[in-house]
Amino acid sequence: MMILFLILLSLFNVSLFHWLGQDPSFYRLDSYTWESGEFRGMKLGPAVAGLAEVDGARLAGFMLDHAFDLTQFETEADLSGPLETLDILDGRRLLLEQKSAAYKKLCRAYEIVFSDLKYFPIPASTRADTPPVSYEDGWQQKRTYGGERGHEGCDIMGMERERGFYPIISITDGVVEKLGWLEQGGWRVGVRSPSGLYLYYAHLFSYAEGLEAGKTVRAGELLGYMGDSGYGKQENTVGNFPVHLHLGLYLKTDHFEEMSVNPYWVLKYLEKRRLYFDY
Repeated sequence: MMILFLILLSLFNVSLFHWLGQDPSFYRLDSYTWESGEFRGMKLGPAVAGLAEVDGARLAGFMLDHAFDLTQFETEADLSGPLETLDILDGRRLLLEQKSAAYKKLCRAYEIVFSDLKYFPIPASTRADTPPVSYEDGWQQKRTYGGERGHEGCDIMGMERERGFYPIISITDGVVEKLGWLEQGGWRVGVRSPSGLYLYYAHLFSYAEGLEAGKTVRAGELLGYMGDSGYGKQENTVGNFPVHLHLGLYLKTDHFEEMSVNPYWVLKYLEKRRLYFDY
């Protein structure tokens, strides 16, 4: 009886592995998965945020195995334990064979997001009386200025201090691609990382001295100061919302010059990588 059970179990596993590799509805993987809302939502969870480093290929596998939502996993042990079983790895090997190009695109997309990240954008303060900043997951919350739309970034709030108090640093090495006024974003800085990630820092009060388009910046370098600029056609419009930094992350894809992804869990990942400034 036991031998018959083992034979049936073996046949079931073979059929399951074949189905996992063939059925795109299970793995939700095709050439455009890296442009999907599931990818853009970046539901990485505390386990990924706690990793010392994020490997794009490994993260892609985890996300595919759990329908692009890892928020239920609290620790790295939780993440790697149930996921890296022999059955899952065999299923993923079939996936690599049958959907290789789509899988590589997805892996590369996660690498673009994570490979150059070094520091949280607001340094910690050496002074005990400096209030900490705060942020929540506001991805795709409704915004109405200039027309109704979904929020494409994460707001780091510094409401307990005046505009110009909190320094903003570059998260990555990169090149300043854009600088200046936008009606919605106010005074903004756009930095392109070596991997191709575009980082959008908006609503600044002022820029660091010498910052200009085309300049190469290093991770940790001062970009400017947090403010409340924007939501106005006239330059230097302020006061229409609380002081904060809007951070946006954008990828260039097959169909989008700038495709936004949710920065919330990326910021959680960077929280343990903070520089200290005296302010």
